[in-house]
Amino acid sequence: MSAGEEFQGLAAIVTGGASGIGLATAETLAAKGCRVAVLDLVPGSTPARLHPVEADVGDAESVSDAVRRVADLFGGLDILVNNAGIGARGTVEDNTDDEWHHVLDVNVLGIVRTSRAALPYLRRSSSAAIVNTCSVVALAGLPQRALYAASKGAVHALTLAMAADHLGEGIRVNCVSPGTVDTPWVRRLLEHTDDPEAERAALVARQPTGRLVTAQQVADAIAYLAGPLAGSTTGTALAVDGGLTGIRRPPSSFH
Repeated sequence: MSAGEEFQGLAAIVTGGASGIGLATAETLAAKGCRVAVLDLVPGSTPARLHPVEADVGDAESVSDAVRRVADLFGGLDILVNNAGIGARGTVEDNTDDEWHHVLDVNVLGIVRTSRAALPYLRRSSSAAIVNTCSVVALAGLPQRALYAASKGAVHALTLAMAADHLGEGIRVNCVSPGTVDTPWVRRLLEHTDDPEAERAALVARQPTGRLVTAQQVADAIAYLAGPLAGSTTGTALAVDGGLTGIRRPPSSFH
C-alpha cells in the first residue's frame, strides 16, 4: 500500500473539526481520500468535501446520536480523532471548582463519550485507529496552566490505557502532543492581553525552533498516526512541539 492509497475507502470522525487543528486534520484526511465527518458545537461553513455534524462532546446522547448518524452515512467507521477541547489559564488558586469540572468534562470525558460511542463501529474495521489531541503541557510544567495541564495529563494517561485495553481488538490508540500552535484560538487569547505583540514574541521565544507550530504540522502528525501505514504504532504520544519538551536551545554565545 502506498502513502497515496492508505486512506481510500476509510471513514473518519474529527471532533472539534470546524477550525484550527481539527479543520486542518479533517481537510488533510479528506485530501488523502478519506470520507470525513466534522463534529462540532457549531460546524459552520465547512468545505464541501467534509460532512458537518452538530454535536456536543459534553453530552453523551448528543455524541452517541452524531456518531451513529455518521456511521450510517458512511457505512461504518475506521478513524476517530478526538480533538475537541477547551483551554484554561491560571494557577490552582485561580480557577473555580465549576471551571475545573467544565474543562475536565470537555477535555477528558469528551474523549470518553465519543470513544465509547465509536468503539462498536471501530471493532468492525480492519484499519481502526483513535488519535487524541493532547498537549505539551502534559509533560512540561508551564506557568499559568494548572487546570489545562491536569486535563491534558489525563488525556495522555487515558491514551495509554485505551491502547492497552483495545490492543486485542485491533484498535490502535495514540495521541499527538502539540506545542504552542498558531491557531485562531491562540490569536484570540493574545488579543485579550495588554501587549499582544510582546506576548506572541514570548511564545515564539519559548520554542527551541524559534517559531510557533502550525495547525497543518499537527494535522500531518495526526494523519500519520491515524493511517494504516502506522499499523505498528500504538500507545504513543507524538510530540509536535518545536522541541519544547525534549531539548533546550543553547545560549547565543554557544551558537
